[in-house]
Amino acid sequence: MVQADGPSGLRASHADRDRVVEALAGAAGEGRLTAEELDERVAAALSARTLGELEVLTADLPDGTGGGRAAAPVVAKDVLRIEQGYASATRAGRWAVPRRMEIESSFGDVTLDFSDAVITHDTLGIELNMCGGTLRLITRPGVLVDADSLVIGCGRTKVRSPRDPEAPAVLRVEIQGQLSMGKVEARPPRRWFGK
Repeated sequence: MVQADGPSGLRASHADRDRVVEALAGAAGEGRLTAEELDERVAAALSARTLGELEVLTADLPDGTGGGRAAAPVVAKDVLRIEQGYASATRAGRWAVPRRMEIESSFGDVTLDFSDAVITHDTLGIELNMCGGTLRLITRPGVLVDADSLVIGCGRTKVRSPRDPEAPAVLRVEIQGQLSMGKVEARPPRRWFGK
C-alpha cells in the first residue's frame, strides 16, 4: 500500500485540477503569467496526480497557497503586445482587456475571447499588422467591433452583428493597421444544439 506523504501527497481530484486551472487563467488575465507559461502550467495541472503537484503551479501567485487571502483585483494594462510568427495566441477566460493592443503576427492565428473577459475600459484600440493568419474575436452582448479603418490587401473581414442589438455597449473594439493574406472574423460564441 502506498503511503501519502502529508496533504501534498494526497491524490488530486478533477475539482482540484479545475480550481487550479481557473486560478491560472485568472492570473494570466491579470498579466501575472505569459501565454506560454499559462499553457505549460495548465498542461501540468491537467496531468497532476497529487495535491503537491498542483500547489507548485500556483505557489508564486497571490492566494496560490489557498490561505484565504483575497485575490488581487484585476488590473488591465494600458498596452498589451502580441508578437509572433508561425504560432497561435489566445486570450480567453477571465483576462483583463487593456486600453490598447499591438498585434504583429505572421502566418499565425490570434484569438481574443471576450465571453468572460474583465472589461475596465469602454474602448479597445487594436493596431494590427498581420500577414497570413486570422484575428478572431469572440464577442458577447455589448461588445461592438469596428474594422472600417483596417487596410486590407488580399484578405477579408467578417464582422457579425451582435445577437442582441439592444444590449448596451460595454466595449467598442476599433481595429486599424494592415492585413495581408489573412482575415479578421468577429462573431458571438458558437451555439451548440440543445442550448
